[in-house]
Amino acid sequence: MGEMANRDFAVLLDELIAARDQSTGPVAAPTIPFDYLSVAEELYSGRIQVSDDAVEAEYREASEGEPETVAAETVGGAGSLPSVEPEAIAVELGLDRATAADFTRIRRRFAFANHPDRVAPHLRERAMVRMKIANMLIDAASGKAAAMDRR
Repeated sequence: MGEMANRDFAVLLDELIAARDQSTGPVAAPTIPFDYLSVAEELYSGRIQVSDDAVEAEYREASEGEPETVAAETVGGAGSLPSVEPEAIAVELGLDRATAADFTRIRRRFAFANHPDRVAPHLRERAMVRMKIANMLIDAASGKAAAMDRR
């Protein structure tokens, strides 16, 4: 320990560099941090393309994961886009078996699966229509439930 205290830092550094140069093992390459901005720039540049079919399939898969959705039972049958028919959306929401306390949960669950901000750009108009219809149906059912509670 006594001899280490008397050594100059530059000498110690030179010895460490010389020892590293003499080692036979591979020298680890310096790590490069992940550059999120360049990845986002690449995504928004338009050089990366995702087919509409792949996006549509992803949208359909996400909606099939919910137990209360019937996305495959739309007007055109399996393989078509989610329906914008009020009757189909009402069945999907499950309003016929909902209680007054369920409406907020139903609205949030439907929005999580169908909100325009959560779908591909080419499906946003349809998702917006579906959200408007769903909100209208939930508000009507909630109003009916509140009227029944007042009686």
